[in-house]
Amino acid sequence: MSFSVCVLTFCEKIKEKRILWPVADQLVRSATSIGANIVEAKSSSSKRDYLHFFEIALKSANETKYWLIVIKEHSSEYIEEANNILQEVEEISKIIGASVLTLKGKN
Repeated sequence: MSFSVCVLTFCEKIKEKRILWPVADQLVRSATSIGANIVEAKSSSSKRDYLHFFEIALKSANETKYWLIVIKEHSSEYIEEANNILQEVEEISKIIGASVLTLKGKN
């Protein structure tokens, strides 16, 4: 939840540049999808369904990394904050990735 709020706050800042509006919108979608899918997994009806939501969350984390890198490459004024968020999403994706491997019995 706090990660999503952090990204929302960051996107409010980057939307000061009109050119970054579509990127900010995509970043909000992908970043907030991570937590939403983890929460949704908690109410899944089977292990397979549970795994599916974790896989979607992992894909959303990877997409979030992409949008953050786009922002860093385009606007040097946001590099530090984007790097901080990128570091956090890297940690989140490692946790989710390890969970996916465990659920698949591959760890």
